[in-house]
Amino acid sequence: MFGFQFRVPTDLTGSVRLGVGVSKLSARQFQLMPISSPKRNLPPTGLSTAPLEETLTPNAPVVKTVSVILVTRNQAAELRRALTALEQSINREQLEVHVVDCGSHDEVRDVAAEFPDAQVLYMPDDFGATKALNMAVRSAKADLLFFLSPDVEVAADTIARLKERLESLSDTAAVCPLLITADGAPAPLMQPLPTKETLQKICAGEAGPVQAVDLTQESVAAGYPVGYPGRYALLVRKQFIIGMNYFDARFGEYWADADLAMQIRRAHRKIRVFPGICVKYSEPAKKAESTEHVSDRYVGAAHLLSKHEGFMAGLTFRMSAILGALVRFKFDLLGALVSGTKLGSHAN
Repeated sequence: MFGFQFRVPTDLTGSVRLGVGVSKLSARQFQLMPISSPKRNLPPTGLSTAPLEETLTPNAPVVKTVSVILVTRNQAAELRRALTALEQSINREQLEVHVVDCGSHDEVRDVAAEFPDAQVLYMPDDFGATKALNMAVRSAKADLLFFLSPDVEVAADTIARLKERLESLSDTAAVCPLLITADGAPAPLMQPLPTKETLQKICAGEAGPVQAVDLTQESVAAGYPVGYPGRYALLVRKQFIIGMNYFDARFGEYWADADLAMQIRRAHRKIRVFPGICVKYSEPAKKAESTEHVSDRYVGAAHLLSKHEGFMAGLTFRMSAILGALVRFKFDLLGALVSGTKLGSHAN
């Protein structure tokens, strides 16, 4: 950086008053002398003289835009596949990953050690998905929550594209991709909002109704509303979860996601599925359910009906389940239903 100063010729008197002696000089009598600022001995100012790049923070923290939440139990192999796919995501540094393990007895700790950026919480026992979800949501720092099943493998651009869609839709509280099975067909997991009749079928072990997939050009581009997509791969605004005071702790393993879907409808918001955004879904192997799991499903369904259709709807549903267990001589289930047993009840 250079400046200029005026030098008065030596044949003039040393004391020249500004505006008098200088004004009478011709332009030829001035000499312009360049000044190099770095070479001048300037008085101390208290300001740092370090280069600009040294004064800036070199590693500013990256803002987390999406918190990914996985709940797992004895799914080490599935968790490895899901986390491996997540690591390939676009803008991976903007994702924070929360894994809640519900008392697994497999090598889940070894799998978690392979992904040091994931935050893993190990619960001592299986207290149900609802409690695990609430613990993860309260720990999440991002404004968007992506609930992900260990049975789902996302593509590199899945979360980025869903985030873009959700942020552009003011009437939408949640968005999800289309789940595709290994043979390339849509997984039959998108359902309409549950009713008393469909809840009875599902609790009895039957398949519930499936909402048809809309593959028209318009729906592929803009998405379409879905009633109950589950939490296989669901991006939702965290503020909505906080607004409903988190997931209802009276649910155990089942129906907290159905309650979320019904709360979204009650708030006159939508859940949209985008068929143009696809993820891979691997159907888990069938496992025998304990009496506690079956009771949890019935008791949770009764509570869901009580919340959204009134107390008597929930009561009659539960009484019907109790009578059904009685006539089938399932006395273990009968006792669990009468006492309102849900997953994790032993810890309450």
